[in-house]
Amino acid sequence: MKKDKRIPWNQYFMLQAILLSMRSTCERLSVGAIIVRDNRIIAGGYNGAVSGDDHCIDVGCYIRDGHCMRTIHAEMNAVLQCAKFGIPTADAEIYVTDFPCLQCTKSLLQAGIKKIHYLRNYNNDEYAIRLLERKHVAVEQVSVDPSYLNSVIKDKF
Repeated sequence: MKKDKRIPWNQYFMLQAILLSMRSTCERLSVGAIIVRDNRIIAGGYNGAVSGDDHCIDVGCYIRDGHCMRTIHAEMNAVLQCAKFGIPTADAEIYVTDFPCLQCTKSLLQAGIKKIHYLRNYNNDEYAIRLLERKHVAVEQVSVDPSYLNSVIKDKF
């Protein structure tokens, strides 16, 4: 049997989330998220301001109680993109560059997301973790093998 030399799905989707994070307009943390069903991307989002509003990178963050009020989190932007275009999120998976905050975790649960893949730990909320366990939502930390990027750059550019 011939060995598949292609990038594994979980790393492929995580790299897509990383790429999306590069569009972030919040200066505090760049986060990207991809919602996937049946190994197909159905939506993506990054953290940034409401469309048409000022961006943090242009006018600074609007901080209240230690949080940027201007920013919509990447996970929410991806879920809201599905809502806007009538794409069901039930039984989908999400790939996000940072462990979701409590509010995003609750929203993902309500949206029917069945698995959360994340790259980095970020203030992992204890209650969010308990909710995910209680609702039997799988959580997986994904590491990205830099050799995939190195081989693409070396072979293609």
